[in-house]
Amino acid sequence: MVDNGVDFVRGKINVVLKNLRGYVVCLSCWKSVGTSNWGNFRSTLVVLDLDETLVCAYETSSLPSIVRSQAIEAGLKCFELECISTDREVEGKQKVNHVTVFERPGLHEFLRQTSEFADLVLFTAGLEGYARPLVDRIDVDSKFSLRLYRPATVTTEYREHVKDLSCLSKDLCRCVIVDNNPFSFLLQPSNGIPCVPFSAGQPYDEQLMGVILPLLKHLSLQKDVRHVLYERFHMPEWFQKHGIPPSDQIP
Repeated sequence: MVDNGVDFVRGKINVVLKNLRGYVVCLSCWKSVGTSNWGNFRSTLVVLDLDETLVCAYETSSLPSIVRSQAIEAGLKCFELECISTDREVEGKQKVNHVTVFERPGLHEFLRQTSEFADLVLFTAGLEGYARPLVDRIDVDSKFSLRLYRPATVTTEYREHVKDLSCLSKDLCRCVIVDNNPFSFLLQPSNGIPCVPFSAGQPYDEQLMGVILPLLKHLSLQKDVRHVLYERFHMPEWFQKHGIPPSDQIP
């Protein structure tokens, strides 16, 4: 993930909610109300990470030209992006980073099909100055009902930038998070799908369409996704092996 900032914003969080009519509503909400619903989601809520899950991004100046050319020749779609950094130039002007973004194979079809049976939420630990313009490029059809950035994450005694799903819904039986970093969902391990990290060296990757999408379709038919996900991944035990005690209980 391209990120030059280390700021963690406590207290208020800023989110962008796209309602059903397509308007963009900016909300400033206290973390203490995190247990309330953000919107009228349908029966299944799919929370998607950004970097190394849907895309991979590199600072253009540090990306070897051979890596770029080989990835494009192999069929990977990419685009150039200018994003605002939290760093400032000596003159006090905002610094602009130039980023090359590679889309994971099947990205747009994955978003299209998943949005037909679930509400999609983009939840990234990236800063908004970087993530917002990137998501604008990959989500031109506004498939995401909600976008959450780093200030919406929490710090635990084990990890920073943890994505607490309770800020989205009181009832997590129909909530799934897909993330290449399992520690992102350590507070709700039985709601998580750990995916293989994506890089520009994987032009024939089939995670989204061949692995994640079929699983999400199956989960959309379940009363409680946590039972299926526990039996498949046993994430609570995985966290225990990494020194993190279980944090959720499956009904």
